[in-house]
Amino acid sequence: MEYIIIALQLIVGLSILNVWLVQNQKATRWRGGDATTLVEEFQAYGLPVWSVYVVGVIKVVLALLLIAAIWYPALRFPAAIGLAAMLTGSVLMHLKISDPLYKSFPAALFLVLCLIIAFVPGS
Repeated sequence: MEYIIIALQLIVGLSILNVWLVQNQKATRWRGGDATTLVEEFQAYGLPVWSVYVVGVIKVVLALLLIAAIWYPALRFPAAIGLAAMLTGSVLMHLKISDPLYKSFPAALFLVLCLIIAFVPGS
């Protein structure tokens, strides 16, 4: 089970980093509303532009902590729970603007994976 949890940590952590550091200016089918960038997506949710940067820093730091938790297991629970909380917010924002359910799928999937990482013993 330990290796499965480590794999999940890498999948979630690297995926969050990809969204926020690599794909942030690219259109994807998962963006809220008709947004083509993260800033536009937050605007579609009715959030101020500054919140993109606050949420981005929090998610990037938590993703890095989740990856670091592979070597420092004490970080695993707080990083996974922190990301789960942030991803809950992501799902709720999609629901707030009545996005089709498929748009919230990645956030919902990573939320479930974070809960598994947080609550399933790794070793």
